[in-house]
Amino acid sequence: MTYMRKIITLLLALLLLVSGCSTGKEEHVFKRTSVGNKSLPSEVINPKKISIVSVGDSLTQGVGDSTNQGGYIPYLRNELESLEMVKSADFQNFGVRGNRTDQLEQRLSNSEITNAIQKADLVIITIGGNDIMKVFRDNFSNLEIEKFEHALIGYKQRLDSIIKTIRNENPETGILLIGVYNPFMKWFSDIKEVDEIIQDWNNTSRQVIDQYKKTEFIPVADIFEKQEENLLYTDYFHPNDKGYKLIAERVFSYLNNGKLSDLIE
Repeated sequence: MTYMRKIITLLLALLLLVSGCSTGKEEHVFKRTSVGNKSLPSEVINPKKISIVSVGDSLTQGVGDSTNQGGYIPYLRNELESLEMVKSADFQNFGVRGNRTDQLEQRLSNSEITNAIQKADLVIITIGGNDIMKVFRDNFSNLEIEKFEHALIGYKQRLDSIIKTIRNENPETGILLIGVYNPFMKWFSDIKEVDEIIQDWNNTSRQVIDQYKKTEFIPVADIFEKQEENLLYTDYFHPNDKGYKLIAERVFSYLNNGKLSDLIE
């Protein structure tokens, strides 16, 4: 673990600068089809008001968004409302900076969040980044891959509990989980162990999501890899406006590939 030990000093300094990251249904008349196809001569499309609940960490809250409008949310709203099948996309943002899976799991018992989920057509989650950061913080003097592997077991169990809770509150809602990215790319691009940790956690997240119907895992780690344009906020940790816009475009690309109607019908 010589590489991991090299990052301890810089990492500890960075951790002091940031507090966390990653970061009733209406009837509608249309058959299952790609929402990108707007020529449906044999169909009558009644545009639908979509209710979307966003829960999770600072990426949902929108830390780093210069407009303070909720990070990826305004960009995704604009994209969704450009579709013929969408009359309006109404978001409720329950993101809290620093939230880990254990904290989100507890917050899902909040009546305001529960009521919103019960009425939601779609629930979008950002979570996991702070679980990883906790391992860094708790073990910075003895940082080993095994620490992350052990923490991953608990993360998987809590994430599964979160999905179960949402599904129990609303069996019909679609669920999207946005993956985590490597926020240390600027400093530690040559430390492959960090990339491996991120990949392992994303793979685990995908495994949990794949166990449920009407769910989708949205990878975003590649968006922030080797980008010539800076996609991070001034804390070099959270996305900036451009980073959030690209996350929104990635989410939309999944929804606009025949998935939206599957998730909200």
